[in-house]
Order: sequence, then C-alpha cells, then structure tokens
Amino acid sequence: MNPLPFLARHRRLLLWGLVALPLVLALTGGLVAAALWQQLPALDRLTDYQPKEPLRITTADGVLIGEFGTERRRFVPLAEIPKPLQDALLAVEDTDFWHHAGLDYSGIVRALWRNLTHSGPKHGASTITQQLARDTYLTKEQKWTRKAIEALLAVKMERELSKAQILEIYMNQIFMGNRAYGFAAAAERYFGKELGQLNTAEMALLVGLPKDPVRLNPVTHLERAKRRQAVVLDRLAVVGLITPAQATAAKAAPLIIKRPKRLSSIADHAAEMVRAEVVARFGEDAYARGLQVTTTLLAAEQTAAQQALRRALFDLERRQAFRGAEGQFDVGGGAEPDEEGLDAAFARHPDLGELRAAVVLRLDKGQAELVLSDGTKVQLAGAALRPLLGSPPDAKRRVQRGSVVRLLAVGKDWAVSQAPEAEGAVVTLDPQTGAVRALVGGFDFARAQFNNATQAYRQPGSSFKPFVYSAAIEEGAWEGTEVSDEPIEIGDWAPKNYDGKYESSLTLRQALARSKNMVTIRLLQDLGVPRVRAWVGQFGLEQAKQPQNLTLALGSGSVTPLQMAQAYSAFAAGGKVPPVQLIERVTDAQGQVLWQATPGEPKQAISERNAFMTAQLLSAVMREGTGARASGLLNRWDLYGKTGTTNDAMDAWFVGFHKSRAGAVWIGYPNPRSLGERETGGGLALPVWAATMAAALKGVPLAPLEPPLEGLVQDGAHWFYEEFSGEQALKRIGPAPAEAASAPETEPASAPP
Repeated sequence: MNPLPFLARHRRLLLWGLVALPLVLALTGGLVAAALWQQLPALDRLTDYQPKEPLRITTADGVLIGEFGTERRRFVPLAEIPKPLQDALLAVEDTDFWHHAGLDYSGIVRALWRNLTHSGPKHGASTITQQLARDTYLTKEQKWTRKAIEALLAVKMERELSKAQILEIYMNQIFMGNRAYGFAAAAERYFGKELGQLNTAEMALLVGLPKDPVRLNPVTHLERAKRRQAVVLDRLAVVGLITPAQATAAKAAPLIIKRPKRLSSIADHAAEMVRAEVVARFGEDAYARGLQVTTTLLAAEQTAAQQALRRALFDLERRQAFRGAEGQFDVGGGAEPDEEGLDAAFARHPDLGELRAAVVLRLDKGQAELVLSDGTKVQLAGAALRPLLGSPPDAKRRVQRGSVVRLLAVGKDWAVSQAPEAEGAVVTLDPQTGAVRALVGGFDFARAQFNNATQAYRQPGSSFKPFVYSAAIEEGAWEGTEVSDEPIEIGDWAPKNYDGKYESSLTLRQALARSKNMVTIRLLQDLGVPRVRAWVGQFGLEQAKQPQNLTLALGSGSVTPLQMAQAYSAFAAGGKVPPVQLIERVTDAQGQVLWQATPGEPKQAISERNAFMTAQLLSAVMREGTGARASGLLNRWDLYGKTGTTNDAMDAWFVGFHKSRAGAVWIGYPNPRSLGERETGGGLALPVWAATMAAALKGVPLAPLEPPLEGLVQDGAHWFYEEFSGEQALKRIGPAPAEAASAPETEPASAPP
C-alpha cells in the first residue's frame, strides 16, 4: 500500500498531532511533577541542620582517645573550610554550582546521550544539590522515579536554602568511607590532619571519594584511589585551579595514609569505661549529640603506660617458641596475589597497633617476600627468616604462600613476631584526689575487651606484704623490730623464701626489702588472720576475696590492679584512700557543660603516722631491695614500692608510689599458667611501672614524704609510735629462732612464694 495518498488526505490531522503531543506530554509531566511536589518531605533536616556528631572522649589535656557513633563527623563551618578545597570539589562535582537552580540541564543532556549511545555503567549528571538530596532523603537505586524526586527535591532545596548553606551541609554530610562523614572527618581519618593542613595531593584524593567512597577507600584500595586522584588533578589543571606542573608533582607526591588502628587509641579500655557511664547517664542519643567527655587521663602518661606494657609483652613473647602461621588464605598462584584473598586475610587478621599482619607471597630457604595491609612489600633473609622456616608442631600452622604471620619493626628492619598470649594492666592515679591519670586494660582492645585493670582478680603475691607490715606497725612494730626467718612447716604446708635462703632473724626493713616470706608469715601468726583481713579491708581490698589462713601473708587472695593502686595511695596520702575518678566533665556540641564531676571525700583508712612508717619500709625496698632497679632507672630517691611474684610465676606485679602518683602494674596469662621459671615482678612489671612513672614525674622535683606533726618520735634515723618509743619499743615479734612455730589459726592452702 502506498502511504503517500493517505498522508496527503490526513496532513492537517498529523500536523495537529505533532503540535499537540509535546503539549500533552508537557502537561502530563507537569501534573505528575505537581503531584510529586506535594509529596516531597519538608526540609527541616536541612534548614535546621543538626549534624549527627559522635560521642568524643578526650584526655584532660585534649587528646582524642575515643569516638563512638555510627557516623564519624566533625562539623566545620563553610568559612573555615579552605577555599582551594571548596573550589576543587566544585570543579570536579558541579562546575556551575553557583549559577544553576539545582539542576544542570546541559549535563543531563550529555549524560542522556552518552547512556543511549554507549553500553556499560550509566553516567549521571547530579549536581551537588541533587547529591545532597539523595544522601539526605533517598537511596541510590537507578530508577527514573527516584531521579525525578531527586530533581524536584534539588529545586526545592535551592528555593529554601542559600548556595552557601547547601555547600556547607554537603561538605559536612557526605559519606567519605570508613564511617567518616564530611571532609573534616575524612581528613582526620585518612591523613590524621585538619583541613587546613592538607596539601594538593591529599585534597585531590578526598575530592575524588564522593564518586564511590567504598571502592575508592585509600586504606583498602590505594591504587584505585590514586587513579581517581590523578583524574581529579587533571581536571583541576584543565579549569586552571592548578598548573599542569603542579598536577604532575601532586601525582608523584607520596600519600601517607593513616592506617585504621584496631588499637584505635592510646586508651581503648578507659574509653570504653567512659562510654558505658555516659550512655547510662544520657541515653542512646549520646552517640549522635556531639557530646564531648573530658577524662582525668593525661596523654603522655597514658601513652607511656600503653607503650611500656606492650613492649614488656613483646619482650616476654620473644622468649617463647614461634607458634607458626595465624591463618591460611588463597591468594592465587600468579605473580601478583589475588586482591580478594588479601582483603579476606587482613579483614580476619587486622594489625594490632605496631604488630603488623603480613601475608607470605614467596618463601624459600634463602628469602621470603611478604605484603602488609597497606600494600608495602617486605623482604626477609638470613636470621630474620629463620622463624618462618621451622616446622611448628601443628601442621596447619606451617608457613607457606598465603600464610598470615606477624611482623614488628625493629629500627629500619622487620622481625618476625607473634601476638602475645599474655595480658597485662597498668593503672596510675593521683593519690590525693583519686583522679586516674593512666589506665591500660590489656594488650589490645580489639583482641580482648576484658578490662584487666578493673576486672581481673589475681593473686597479688608479695606486693600484698606491705599491708601486713602496716598492721604490725599499728601494734607497735618499727623498722628495727626483729622476726625469725627460719623455715616453717605446718602439716604438709612448707612455704619457702623465694631466694631459698634463711636467716635466724631479720628486721622488718631487711625482710620487706628482700621480700622474705617466713617473716611475713610470722607477722600474720602474731597478728591473727581475722585482724589482718579486717585491716586490709580498710584499704578497699575485698575481705571476702582474701583467704582465712596463713597463705594470706603471701598474697594468695584476689585483687585488681585498680584496687592495688588505690590501696597504695593511702601510704602516699597520709592514710587516706581516695575515691576513683575517671570523668572530669561532659559538654554538649556547643560547649555547654552538662555534667561536672564533684570530687569525693577520701576515706581515712589508716593513721597518718602508720602511712608514713610503712612508706619508710617501702622506701628501703626501692633503695636496697627488690625495687632498687626502678629508682636507678628514674634516678630519683623519693619513690616507694614493692614487687610481687606469685607461685610458679603465674602473676608478676609492681605496685608503688610517689607523693603525687600511685601506680600498679600486673602481667599474667588470662587463664593462669606460669610466665616462665625466671620471670618475676621485678623483671616484667617493674620496667613498665618505671617507664610510666618517668612520664608522670617528668619535671617534678624530688619530694620525699614528710613525717606527720603528731604521734611519732624520731631516734636517729628511726621512727616510732610515740607510745611505743624508748624502752617500750617492740624489739621482736613471734618466737625466738630456737622455738617451734605455733600452729596456724586455720588450715592453710598452698601458698605462693
């Protein structure tokens, strides 16, 4: 059939159709748009923008130690965001931002033509305003209805908000990967910098992230991120924001990406304690209100405590046999490892602070090649290679391609290491106020959330002895009082001195300095177990957790490191035990104080004169006894303390104080077992205490304890209770050396030396 006669007859009708169809479509579109417009949400979330800001926890001197919330964000007003960063973002994401009314029509046409004529991923033409609309109210699903609503929302936003408001909200709201929202949070997350500290290369990398913050995450996909960075730099050169030479230099500039710390800060366990208390006080919305909690911790002291404990645990681990690979993953057989296999390996075995996870790529008798989580390649040879070549007892832990092992930086080299199996805790506090200055609850919070500082009840060993001596002093003893040091046998219980040496008698000063067990047992025999249990209860130690037999003398009860630091504070603070304080104040996002700590009243546990005389015995420990190494390390003689090593070296302690600081260190295995027959509190815990106190006392002048004004008399270098001085001075406690030991009040259990 020839269509021409038909078209000729109906020419007028066709012309009307060609004119009417666009009008109908436009009218229909207008009606649909009008209907959708009525359903658009109110813009209260933007016009009254209240960003979700996380709960932030800092030290007393302002160092961030914890951040809690689903979104990590730090709101920065537009006026404080560097102009080069604003210009770079707009050059890449929305060149005509300051001129369009929410939609880039020319960009829409270009994207539509590109999508109609090319296969592959669809191209978009979203403006900054559209992206903010989608991020705030919609999803990213590729549907025309969603795009239409997004466009209408963008137009509405442009009517109700200024351009500056839109850009400010966008730069603080947009997701940038790794739970970071906004450019300020991303700068801190990826580079550890403020926005004003970013260089051109770093700005370009951040500007490239909104396109796909997950796949372009520089921590996990650095090469992809750098390719996107290069595109951004080229664009900045094209629009004239930088020169081609500057773009080339920025591409070549090294990017030092801040690795995600599974050991997220210097005080994870302390931050968790604070988080729990704040949420209990303010509710779940504490995670989004931008609350800022200032703790009593001091950053330098906390850092020193954490580093010293980790160093001690690493040193202990180096004395153990290499246990082999932590895990095995398929990284393919090609020259380059499979990225998915590496991602799985590092996700399952994250870095533990400076203890890096590494995947073996090649291993032979002469050399090994490994890769770290940030893509760094490491070569091992010679002595550094030997641990990987051994055959562990468990065949599943044999090291081969795809094995995960641990590396530790030693100077400029790498050494094979392994995650310590032992745990530890460090607590220091101001003995006058109870303000906690450092609290380390374990090796790594990511590995174990159990807080050994506050939750681990362990035997204190010989670090418990000063409480027994304090009870004896209250009965009239002084440093020259003599006590038999001869062996004791009661039934099948035959405790021993740690050094295996015994003397006919020793003074209290000599006995505590040398940590003699026989003397302490005889003191307890003379005083009576019930009296000493009640006495230690005055220091805040739980009586119910102390044995009702003579093993009490040797520290076979149960205490926590925090309890020991608090109890020893009494000797530094005139006999007063201070209430523990960790939180100083809580402020809102605007800096208004919501809660301020009120210092509690210290409890008078013992008399001031008892505290002073007991401290003099502990001074002797630090000058001429088991703690002398600490005084030497710190080069000061105003320190007081005591080592502690329990039976079979299951627990290693050092607890001590200065007039301005009390501290306790504990090291042991979570499931008690021997640390090693040569491991002691003096060898393991003491160096940690000394390193922590070095930071705490930096710049603090010598300040030995002063004697109280009343209740004591001095005879030469010796101090006595006033009523027990002169002829009344107690010369001896317990039986004379030739006499047999009396029977215990109750049947003792096995005791630690």
